[in-house]
Amino acid sequence: MPDIVNVEYKQTGQSKKTNQYGMREMQEKAFEARDAQYLLLKAPPASGKSRALMFLALDKLSHQGIKKIIVAVPERSIGSSFAQTDLKSYGFFANWEPNDSYNLCTPGSDGSKSKVQAFHNFMKDPSEQILICTHATLRFACEGMEELAFNNCLLAIDEFHHVSADADNRLGDIIRSIMQKSNAHLIAMTGSYFRGDSAPVLHPEDEAKFTKVTYNYYQQLNGYDYLKSLGIGYHFYQGKYTDSIMEVLDLNKKTILHIPNVNSGESTKDKHNEVDFIIDQIGTIEKQDHETGVLYVKKHSDGKILKIADLVEDTPRYRDKIVNYLRSIKTEDDMDLIIALGMAKEGFDWPFCEHALTVGYRGSLTEIIQIIGRATRDSPNKVHAQFTNLIAQPDAHDDEVKLSVNNMLKAITASLLMEQVLAPNWKFKTKISDDDEAKPGELKIRGFKEPSSKRVKEILETDLNDLKATILQDDTMLKAMPGNVDPEVINKVLIPKIIKIKYPDLTPDEVEEVRQNVVVDSVIKNGEVKEVEDKRFIRMAGRFVNIDDIHIDLIDRINPFQKAFEILSKSVTTRVLRIIQETIEATRIKMDFEEAKILWPKIQEFVQTFKREPNIDSNDPLEKRMAECVIYLKEEKRKKLAREQNGGQG
Repeated sequence: MPDIVNVEYKQTGQSKKTNQYGMREMQEKAFEARDAQYLLLKAPPASGKSRALMFLALDKLSHQGIKKIIVAVPERSIGSSFAQTDLKSYGFFANWEPNDSYNLCTPGSDGSKSKVQAFHNFMKDPSEQILICTHATLRFACEGMEELAFNNCLLAIDEFHHVSADADNRLGDIIRSIMQKSNAHLIAMTGSYFRGDSAPVLHPEDEAKFTKVTYNYYQQLNGYDYLKSLGIGYHFYQGKYTDSIMEVLDLNKKTILHIPNVNSGESTKDKHNEVDFIIDQIGTIEKQDHETGVLYVKKHSDGKILKIADLVEDTPRYRDKIVNYLRSIKTEDDMDLIIALGMAKEGFDWPFCEHALTVGYRGSLTEIIQIIGRATRDSPNKVHAQFTNLIAQPDAHDDEVKLSVNNMLKAITASLLMEQVLAPNWKFKTKISDDDEAKPGELKIRGFKEPSSKRVKEILETDLNDLKATILQDDTMLKAMPGNVDPEVINKVLIPKIIKIKYPDLTPDEVEEVRQNVVVDSVIKNGEVKEVEDKRFIRMAGRFVNIDDIHIDLIDRINPFQKAFEILSKSVTTRVLRIIQETIEATRIKMDFEEAKILWPKIQEFVQTFKREPNIDSNDPLEKRMAECVIYLKEEKRKKLAREQNGGQG
């Protein structure tokens, strides 16, 4: 299956080399900032963030007056990344030795009395130094605790993108409060420091307090020994996804398959039946290992036995067996296919994975980048890693779909540059009069009904994409779409019917509020709404950038796929990614031609002396400004060429 995006790397092995303390390149970079009270570590999957934290935390215990370390992870399975670790054998001054009694990432409810009590016991026991728990346990344990209890503590938050500046985000609220009212140290770690909604991770004034260590995704991948390229593919289907899945599921590749959320339009609403159907198409179950839970499946095609893990099956006894088995995988032959729903998206380590196949639209860039990260570990069994998204074909013209995919690819490639990226949703408001001007990020429409209840707000904020997918997958709608039914009937009769079935608790007025939002957000034309302009934005380094300003067409051709099609793109190399970065930088740079004229001779002299262009990331202000000048001149040249091609217009 061809890829939409193909990125190649240099394979220098640099990112995996260690210094005299056993630190890899990224870990050494983080350790240089060890004295910071607030440290934000942004680094891609597999770069060694867990071990970087161990180095930093042990230094704070020994040399900076810190008495206790609390490590919080988003889900229990990730807790194993912080198990006892030998560091002294590799040259460091101490080992990481947490007490098993205070590893609270164990089976059972994260908010149970026993775990909360264990957390409180740890805080009161002067002899204990390290505790590992989930974000949820931290939230529950902090209820009623004074912030001063965290004095002389280090709080380390793994997968920090789970925090939000939103007032309703309890984890974010706890962290802000501890920062304001105690002398605690904080280390925040993430591989995707951006969100797919309208709330930033931190308020600017809070973020300004952090020392930032950023290790670029491409620095990491360029330094690998084996993995040479990453591909991204978007494939559209019609009907049920289970009828198309085998065309994109390559059984010769080690694969993590994420089936759609049960509330999404792509789901059949029976997750266990979906897994059974997929396995039946692959082959015949020979046996299930009672000790590990692994399924042994004989392929229909060649009789080869595949080892499959079913993480959709949520019986606790079975789930614990298979999760423990996956944690202990040592060789390529130990597993062939993992089928999951909510698990194995972040912090999940299966280095042999070659292909992350995800069914269903994902509204969050964070989730997409985390899933891509499952396949980008360096491993001797692969030179290519691939992410494939299998999506229901949207109800739109092919040109609109093509434009959306190209914008999505630009957003993903920009996001992989490890910047804060924010893709806000438009907020639709009622237009009262012609003088009623919209604020940035709002679109005002006459007669538009705003949410009148908490339930409607909830649906619009969390379920809108799933609801649209449900509508577009509905059998009656599929028959109506080709033009057999008047658009007004679709908008005023069919859509409300589907909304009523999905949300039977809504009043008629609430159904109408949801309907209007669906219609406007889907750019379906009806009586009041003639046209909706939907610009997608990403936010980088504190300001918005219109991705339409990234003048790169990644689309190459369109091929048939099932009853729909797949969109394939030109190869995106690290050179193209650099162009994307420079295009984004160009929107930030304040410069005029007079300054550029003065800097140009200095730039020529710099290139002659150092045999390279000035670096935009340089700590030398003059070199940085010269680099900005080069980007400014490239952008001015591009604009000039565009004007000439348009016959001098604009």
